[in-house]
Order: sequence, then structure tokens, then C-alpha cells
Amino acid sequence: MSLCEHVTELPSQDPAALTPQGCAECLASGGHWVHLRLCLSCGHVGCCDSSPGRHASKHYATSQHPVIRSFEPDEDWRWCFIDQCIA
Repeated sequence: MSLCEHVTELPSQDPAALTPQGCAECLASGGHWVHLRLCLSCGHVGCCDSSPGRHASKHYATSQHPVIRSFEPDEDWRWCFIDQCIA
């Protein structure tokens, strides 16, 4: 499987999660999430699109950081918002 160009531009190590306990915006507002995603550019933790807040997608819309990965235990897939594909 070939990687999108945005994956090749990422640092060699994933950034540390800024809020390892959960979605930053949901924690701040008292919201809840279904699954968590980690921004591989800055370490922002946001909730998935199945969550009410959809904060991972909103983070991409404001930051233009293209690649996230699952922040769920035993999952290591990545998603590129620009290419709309598993990265």
C-alpha cells in the first residue's frame, strides 16, 4: 500500500497527546465521545465523527493538520483528511 504524501511529511514519532484522558473540547465542556483521534501534527485529542462534537474533524477544519490516528487501545490506523483515505 502506498502512503499519501501527507504521511511522509509527519515526524518520525507521534506527538504526545495533549489531553491523554480524552477529547480536549469534550473535557472542557462536559461533553462525551464515542471514539478518540490523535492529530499527528500537534497532539490534539479530538472525538470521532460518530461523537456529538466531531472535534477531530473540527480541529482539521481550523488547523489544516491533515493526518490523524485512532487514539483507541489496540488500534493503529491513520486517516488523511485531504486525501480522504486510510494513510
